[in-house]
Amino acid sequence: MKRYAPFVVTFVLFLTAFASTAAADPNWPQWRGPDGQGISVEKGLPVEWSATKNVKWKTAITGRGHSSPIVWGKKIFLTTALDGAVIPGRTPGVTHKLSDGTDFVHPDAVGANLRHTFKVICIDRESGKILWDRIAYEGPVKDSRHKVASFASSTPATDGKYVFAFFGSEGLYAYDYNGKLVWKQDLGTLGTASVGYGVSPILYENLVIMQCDDSGGHSFIAAFDKKTGKEAWRAARAVDITWSTPVLVHTGKRTELIAAAAEAIISYDPATGKELWRHKGLESNAVPTPVVSRDLVVVTSGSPLKIALALRAGGSGDVTGTPSLVWSYKKGTAYVPSPILYGEYVYLMTGNGSISCLDAQTGKVEYEGARVPKATMFLASPVAFEGKILLTSEEGDTFILKAGPKHEVLRTNSLGEPVYASPAIADGRIFIRGENNLYAIGN
Repeated sequence: MKRYAPFVVTFVLFLTAFASTAAADPNWPQWRGPDGQGISVEKGLPVEWSATKNVKWKTAITGRGHSSPIVWGKKIFLTTALDGAVIPGRTPGVTHKLSDGTDFVHPDAVGANLRHTFKVICIDRESGKILWDRIAYEGPVKDSRHKVASFASSTPATDGKYVFAFFGSEGLYAYDYNGKLVWKQDLGTLGTASVGYGVSPILYENLVIMQCDDSGGHSFIAAFDKKTGKEAWRAARAVDITWSTPVLVHTGKRTELIAAAAEAIISYDPATGKELWRHKGLESNAVPTPVVSRDLVVVTSGSPLKIALALRAGGSGDVTGTPSLVWSYKKGTAYVPSPILYGEYVYLMTGNGSISCLDAQTGKVEYEGARVPKATMFLASPVAFEGKILLTSEEGDTFILKAGPKHEVLRTNSLGEPVYASPAIADGRIFIRGENNLYAIGN
């Protein structure tokens, strides 16, 4: 990542390092689980499965969704988007105005010429039975999406009482656990450069926080009261469109909300929206979610530049060019999948499955350019448990890696169904959303 007593001591320290990176939360309440880091402290989960082995149940999910399932107690929540009838006179892609004043339509933009239905679904964790589904929005959309993406790409979040689902320009919605709509917020038209939205809500105390960066020059980040939906604070952001969900970083003295963009990496007070510090941005598309180890945050981008920046939280003002930048690395990062910081190491991966392992605190390269056993592509982000890292490909293969400074693939499991969403782990099961089904994997 000796024998007898030395072996026991080493092994205990090994597991303790991993356990310290994740909250001991039996739920998976948001994008990438507890603390948004993709790490579970579960033990004894299956490491072998197929379409027929160790699948406790599978449930068909209509529509298209790249959002991950979230789990709280006995309930699972996820979102989906269904295409409807063609709207006469509308084109598949929405035209956007570039900074130089020219018009642009993304060549892979689709969906703006259709009516759509966006749903929030609740599923029984034990049986896979759909308990309820609710239509959050129905009608035309204000922007198109990339042909590979989904209008249900943002993962919902829950605090055990309410479920919060975000559908970009079509709004932010709060439901209770019985499926009753509690409130909704219209956040305005959010330009996505024709490719769709991907930022997920995160929760802080009594607030739901949404990063709403916009290709039209009206970016902001805002917080809403969980119970009422009333806006608590809003901060304008002089940045272009991003798809990166922000993270909370606990420094010991305070909690910071860190949001990435090409123009700047900015830390906010999550209670007020006040800017705490900023650093020069990624100069590339901000898509992956940052990863955290105590007060260290690693922010990455994979297009057009490949870059990883490790920053020390807790600063003030503009920290560019100061020791707040701990290390940087300029290869091995992905356009879409987020990295994972597990124990002492941060694991970077590219969209085609090239994996690199760096010491999280120093940036020292332990290995780089390692490969999974077959050529494949990835959109899902890795998750980890009990000294193992799971990488799930678009083809539905999950490669299980041994965590640590030496690259080792322990096994490959296949569901035989495409997978674009990141897995969730809760209460002894791994939940994987395929193109058409949600799978519960357990012993």
